[in-house]
Amino acid sequence: MQHQQPCRLFIFPTLLRCPNFCTQCRWKYVQKCSYTSLFKSKRTLWVSTRRSSPLVCSLKESPDKETEEQNKNAATQLSFRQLLGMKGASSEDNIPKWRIHLQLMKPVTWIPLIWGVICGAAASGNFEWNLDNISKAALCMLLSGPLLTGYTQTLNDYYDKDIDAINEPYRPIPSGAISEQAVKAQIIILLSGGLGLAFSLDKLQEHESPTLFFVALLGCFLAYIYSAPPLKLKRSGWIGNYALGASYISLPWWAGQSLFGTLDYKVMLLTLLYSLAGLGIAVVNDFKSVEGDRKLGLRSIPVEFGIEGAKWISVFLIDTFQALIAAVLFSIHETPYACGVVACILPQVYFQFRLFLKDPLKYDVQYQASAQPFLVVGILLTALAIGNHHGIL
Repeated sequence: MQHQQPCRLFIFPTLLRCPNFCTQCRWKYVQKCSYTSLFKSKRTLWVSTRRSSPLVCSLKESPDKETEEQNKNAATQLSFRQLLGMKGASSEDNIPKWRIHLQLMKPVTWIPLIWGVICGAAASGNFEWNLDNISKAALCMLLSGPLLTGYTQTLNDYYDKDIDAINEPYRPIPSGAISEQAVKAQIIILLSGGLGLAFSLDKLQEHESPTLFFVALLGCFLAYIYSAPPLKLKRSGWIGNYALGASYISLPWWAGQSLFGTLDYKVMLLTLLYSLAGLGIAVVNDFKSVEGDRKLGLRSIPVEFGIEGAKWISVFLIDTFQALIAAVLFSIHETPYACGVVACILPQVYFQFRLFLKDPLKYDVQYQASAQPFLVVGILLTALAIGNHHGIL
């Protein structure tokens, strides 16, 4: 592949082992053309052609395929992380607008909510595998995931733009990739779409009371007071993280169960108990932003109790309340499911000692990727056990 334009070839002493390196176009491996000759000076090697000045050369690219492939894979991974709104992304130029809007919605955070709807449907005891029920469940997943979780994440980014400028400056708002007016419009569209879909599902199921709409409205209200002043629950490590845990575990469960059955208050209390384990997971998420939280005066648990204290609080909450759920299942004689929940706790404890407790700042993401699948499987086992009781404890 030929250069579109000739370039000067500057070769410094540190690069003498690879003399065919062009510092202007930054291509590491190039092949000399037949008209080029090299000669050495005190500081620099210049390319001198047999032609008159200027000193230029025509070069052919001879790429290192392995290095090129590694760079390509790294760029693809960073782009993928950016699209999903994951930690560790990097800013890019000329990003399409649809990608910026999607990044604000953090698709990676939709998965627990979609899973929660599945668990709620299973807990109702009335879900059947037919096209009608599958379609309704898919609409409920759209409600809980892309629409209302997207609304929550966009709202959170809007009110967190100052702290993101410290912790995650590549996010769309602090990086200037999107205007605040466009963010506000996205919040309104997602909120309206979510509440409208919830009300439509209630009508479709012929509910006497719009239960699903009320659950969605509660979730939207919690999202607002979690992120926005004057309450801004996230300023408090305990209340804010519990609201976050309940939003990820209880609310989608209630949505799925109310869609296909009735909500029993005892089951609601059980999911709120499970949300205390979710509080422990939320503490894990706080470690990545401890520096920014401290600067802005946010009283997250790692800020209040320090890294050492917070990591033990986190694992205590995660393990203890899952164990209490297993005890409840034993008490209602759902022994196989209770044993399944216990079996899901054990690998979580292993990864806590193997990764998280060693260095929560370094291994927080790796720990969550390793341990959380077992927690969400335990939630499904609990839902199936309740489904055996037709959604009632």
